[in-house]
Amino acid sequence: MFHFCRPPARSVSAAFWDSRENNHKGRALFIPLGDDNSDRRIRPVINFALIGLNLLVFFFWQGMGNNLPFTYSLSTVPQEILTGTDVVTGESIVRDPNSGQHYRIPGLGKTPISVYLTLLTSMFMHGGLMHLVGNMLYLHIFGDNIENLMGHQRYLGFYLVCGVLASLAHVFTSAALNTDLLVPSLGASGAISGVLGGYFLLFPRRRVRVLIFRFVREVPALVAIGVWFAFQLISSIGMFSGDSSGGVAYGAHIGGFIAGLVLVKIFVIGKSSVGERFLSH
Repeated sequence: MFHFCRPPARSVSAAFWDSRENNHKGRALFIPLGDDNSDRRIRPVINFALIGLNLLVFFFWQGMGNNLPFTYSLSTVPQEILTGTDVVTGESIVRDPNSGQHYRIPGLGKTPISVYLTLLTSMFMHGGLMHLVGNMLYLHIFGDNIENLMGHQRYLGFYLVCGVLASLAHVFTSAALNTDLLVPSLGASGAISGVLGGYFLLFPRRRVRVLIFRFVREVPALVAIGVWFAFQLISSIGMFSGDSSGGVAYGAHIGGFIAGLVLVKIFVIGKSSVGERFLSH
């Protein structure tokens, strides 16, 4: 469900991107549906705002993925981050590994802001509707609990920092594995992975309703998030053999999750008895 993905190549690419999304639908056999919010003290306005902003960007500025110049120009391109310079390229032809078909992909246009700021802008864009829905589902379920504990400002800072670190994890993983550094990446998955990392430590026993195949069950968050993270680790193995991993940047997911594990202790200092109990362990 978490696709920190390469952007779709529309016009000729609708089928190309849809095939990638369909490739992951078969893996969505363990889907969270909700959790216990009985201890909520504050309205999660930041979480609502983050969800609203992601929806606004996708449906209006990205044109549901059809506005490629906008999407490409504000996505994170590893080579741009590593060199600090904007890269402009021509269109190219790529082969979809799932269907075997070839598609024409637009080149990278001029970035209207500092290339380093794309580490932020890319986390508010998505490659397709299923990409968006999956990310927002996880954010809606797990983000409000973190905001309730940290407070509005700290939660926003935690979310953004985790997202940036996740993007950097993807950039450096791409460089280390010698993958195509000109492939742009985008999505909220890295930041949300950080939220999951924080939730994993703060609320390991909290009951989470999940859809397992066709059955709804309640499991501890330790299990629900643990299954998700195990899937990220297993799926990332393909990266080391040069596989594109279906267009999913698993390095960003893993990096974001680790960032959440490390940073959550800092962001809950002095916030509520739950945070204090966590810090004492």
